[in-house]
Amino acid sequence: MPEPARLFIESSTPRASLALLRGSELVFEESFMGDRSHNALLFDPLQKAIALLETGETLATVVIGTGPGSYSGTRVGIAAGQGVALVHGCPATGLSSLLAVPPARGRALAIGDARRGSAWRVRIEGGSLLGEPELCPNALLETEIEAVLAQGIAVFSLEPVDRLGLPEELVARITVEHPDARQLATAWANLPAEEESRISALPPQPVYLRPPHITEAKAGHPLLRK
Repeated sequence: MPEPARLFIESSTPRASLALLRGSELVFEESFMGDRSHNALLFDPLQKAIALLETGETLATVVIGTGPGSYSGTRVGIAAGQGVALVHGCPATGLSSLLAVPPARGRALAIGDARRGSAWRVRIEGGSLLGEPELCPNALLETEIEAVLAQGIAVFSLEPVDRLGLPEELVARITVEHPDARQLATAWANLPAEEESRISALPPQPVYLRPPHITEAKAGHPLLRK
């Protein structure tokens, strides 16, 4: 039996990437800087990857990084992954982009800027999130970072943390990591079987730190007319 082919898409940060693996063999990998233009840049490497499948070969899984990160970039990755999965008749599965970095393989605290004067954080252990990212005041985050660093636990962010108002000596001990599709594949391969089954049963969804903003239609809008 040939090894199954799996496609991995990571587009939650400006440095997006895509990887095709057959079993543990890396068949294709490409990254690009997209920021707000993932929708224009993703499809060329996607076509290249799909073209490398053997005649009659279909994907076994499409795994997409779900953030937290770029709202538009993450949604583009999920939409593209779901489209490919539909064509190939395989599952499209979401996996946290926070697991697609080296510190997530051990014990770590992932943090980030949630804007509007607040931050978010979540603990990671052995390649699994210990809960979901939660909002917290910047002052509380500083206390938590000091506590986990004292325990020898790594602290990382997927973007610079200069806007969090943390002391410079603390910022110097926080690493900025860049998730990519190949590391997403490693995280997927290291998932416990029960966790893989659990998330495979769920539709891929972007990680929202706050409920998505919805603009209500103004009075008189055609959709509001009976």
